[in-house]
Amino acid sequence: MRKLLNKSLLLLLCFMPIFSSYALERVPQQCKDIKFAEIGWADLAFTTSVARLLLDNIGYHTSSDILSINVALVAMNNNKVDTMLGYWEPAMNKYIVKYLDKGTIDVVKTNLTEAKYTYAVPNYVYDAGVKDIRDIHKFPKKFHKRLYGIEPGSNGAIIKAVDQDKYQLGGWKVVESSEQGMLAQVSRAVRKHEWIAFLAWEPHPMNTKFDIRYLTGADDIFGPNFGSATVHTITRQGFTSECSNAGRLLKNLSFNVEMENEGMKYILEDKNTASEAAYKIIKSNLNVLDKWLSGVNTVDGKSALLAIKKKFEDGEIVR
Repeated sequence: MRKLLNKSLLLLLCFMPIFSSYALERVPQQCKDIKFAEIGWADLAFTTSVARLLLDNIGYHTSSDILSINVALVAMNNNKVDTMLGYWEPAMNKYIVKYLDKGTIDVVKTNLTEAKYTYAVPNYVYDAGVKDIRDIHKFPKKFHKRLYGIEPGSNGAIIKAVDQDKYQLGGWKVVESSEQGMLAQVSRAVRKHEWIAFLAWEPHPMNTKFDIRYLTGADDIFGPNFGSATVHTITRQGFTSECSNAGRLLKNLSFNVEMENEGMKYILEDKNTASEAAYKIIKSNLNVLDKWLSGVNTVDGKSALLAIKKKFEDGEIVR
């Protein structure tokens, strides 16, 4: 009997690592559905689609809602949204700081550096004398006393500057619409060689599509070096510990300006869907998967890296 017990115990000990590994790698049911927020920006549409494509192809079910910045942060604060890949710092600091202070939103990864975010003008306007944001007020008729921005909630810095008559812009109007709406206005102005001052940023194909120049002088509202920015991935409180496998992917995921410019070009100029753009970028840069999927498993506990690469090889990627 003792020999039989010893053999049984030995067998159990041999299989325990397998059972333990499986138990550790099992994805909790509540983590299998992951909700993203977007703000209607092409860069965020692209990066979100990259994350969703990877997660969907390792067994998760993802969804994404287009929300304003404030609504997205409230939803994350209330556990209605799991993550967003587009917290631009410092431009969004005023909106997010109260949630960071409360601890209801976590910053889990800097996913992009060397970005910029400030006001710009076409090169012909720059050459005519508008090189600094303090030059704009000198040409009220040329600009029709208008400054062009994007979605409401994204233009707080310049709206506050106008309200305070900073840069002698008191009485000017900040035109809020959307990224696409603003760029359509820029395109019309450039085509007609008219004057326009607008919110610009990089990465974005606008930097190659239009001949534009970023204005100096707005460091106090957008930050130094033309609004030099970093972009972060944020989650609802505790998401990366509760859903550690998906959290590991979010912590691994980072981009560069060139990659995002190319991805956004597919969306904005080639009229691809964001998921098609994500697929093209990953397929042409399969080596990035080694970093992005390091330590990540499929929902059923297998290597995510091997699973995704096989799907690309077999043409079975779900988009």
